This record gives sequence, structure tokens and C-alpha cells, in this order.
Amino acid sequence: MSSVRSVGPADSYIRFYEAMSPETMGDLAKVASPDVHFRDPFNDVTGIESYQKLLVKMFEAVPDVKFTVSHQAVDGNTCFIRWRMTATLRGSPWVVEGMSELKFAPDGKVRAHIDYWDAAAQFYEKFPMVGPVIKFIRRRVARAHQ
Repeated sequence: MSSVRSVGPADSYIRFYEAMSPETMGDLAKVASPDVHFRDPFNDVTGIESYQKLLVKMFEAVPDVKFTVSHQAVDGNTCFIRWRMTATLRGSPWVVEGMSELKFAPDGKVRAHIDYWDAAAQFYEKFPMVGPVIKFIRRRVARAHQ
């Protein structure tokens, strides 16, 4: 469970996310609206069925994925959470740190979950053909702004 004390509707959603597994996919409807919108650097889906299929595919590709929420800030029907995802990618430990903006419907269910994380540094750089190119570009841009 997270090290943060959740308040309001974020509590149920955070508990779902931290305990999420292929076996808990049926519980998504308890914490997300039927027309939920989810977006991350790779996906943009609307509707609980599309979101659920996306999560099932995630577990098929990365079976040991685990999320831990470390911080949250709530303002009205919006909650920002800071999280850490751990898993194994290509036989090596994989860690992604990011933030999400959660918007809640009047019934307390999530109606939007928008993820913000650096896909270049935390995903693409892990691949032999793409990683060195991205690192090269990052160095060039950094030198140009010095």
C-alpha cells in the first residue's frame, strides 16, 4: 500500500491501482466511470472496456508490473498523484516514475486519468538501437543550451 494517506475519492482508485493485477480487472468499474478517458505517452483510450483491455495487454507484456503512489494533492474534483512503476523489461529491472492527473465524476469515480512521464528516458533508452540515438540527441540539445 502507498505511504500516503488518501482522502476522498482518490483513496479507492489508488488502492485499486496499487493492488492491480489481471485478477482485479473486474473491479475497474467500481472506481472508474463507464466513459473514463485514459492517456499516457503511448495510449489514448476512452471507455471502461478500452481502458480495461489496455491494462490487460500491459499485464500480458509485463506480468510483474507494480505501482506505488508516494504523493498526492487534491483540489476539488482533481487529484495529482506521484507514482513509481516497477517491473522487468527485457530481463532487467525497469522503473518508471511519473505523475497522473485524475479527474473525478460527481459519483466519485475517475472520469479521466492522464499520465505524465518521460518515455524517452524511461523506456526508449532501454533499447539497443534507439537508446544511443536518444542519448546523443539529449547531449546535443543540452550543449546547445549551455
